[in-house]
Amino acid sequence: MTALNPRQKAAHVIISLGADVASGIFKHLKEDDIEKVTYEITRQDVVMPRLSEQVVEEFYGLCVAQKVYLEGGVSYAKNVLEKAFGVQQGTALLDRVTKTMRTKAFEFIRKADYKNLMNMIINEHPQTIALILSYARADQASAIISELPMEVGLDVIERIAKMDRTSPGIIRQVEHILESRFAAVEAVDLLDVGGINYIAEIINNIDRGKEKMIFDELNIRDPKLSEEIRKRMFVFED
Repeated sequence: MTALNPRQKAAHVIISLGADVASGIFKHLKEDDIEKVTYEITRQDVVMPRLSEQVVEEFYGLCVAQKVYLEGGVSYAKNVLEKAFGVQQGTALLDRVTKTMRTKAFEFIRKADYKNLMNMIINEHPQTIALILSYARADQASAIISELPMEVGLDVIERIAKMDRTSPGIIRQVEHILESRFAAVEAVDLLDVGGINYIAEIINNIDRGKEKMIFDELNIRDPKLSEEIRKRMFVFED
């Protein structure tokens, strides 16, 4: 396919859908996005049928990928997409959708003051705290982990470091509950999930005294994990 930027691809899809459908789509777009897409549409003097067909096929694939991902989770989506589009294209579609969904999930907590966030999650199970902090900003997560009881903080650190993929259904459920709690609080300050790199960045922002205590305990509980986190921390510092 000829290299097209996202706005050019959007223009091809809009043209292919026709004026009636396009007008309905425009109602859901921001003014700035409408202007950009409209500009690209006006530049399409000649629409190449094969190119438009390829763009629409890609768009359709992404729509299907997002639908099955949200309805059935990662494993189900992977199975459906690979059967529908083949292993290579199915995997690529799933990767694009999961990255997009990650940036959207828990967006409201990244705008919150860490103290408000901590008050909301302090009594949750460590696995739930780990999931939420995996979507928080690193400075928020660092501040919260620093103020958690040592045993709970270590448990959360381990769970974030070992976290891989979580069911979209569980993420939506936790996100909905947490967002409802924030909605009830008046003083909210309106801004890779988990893994070794992320927890290394978090601990890099924790004061050295607390950091030493964390590693002293982590060396006892999981020496290999402790060493791996230390290695990644040096990378971030460099």
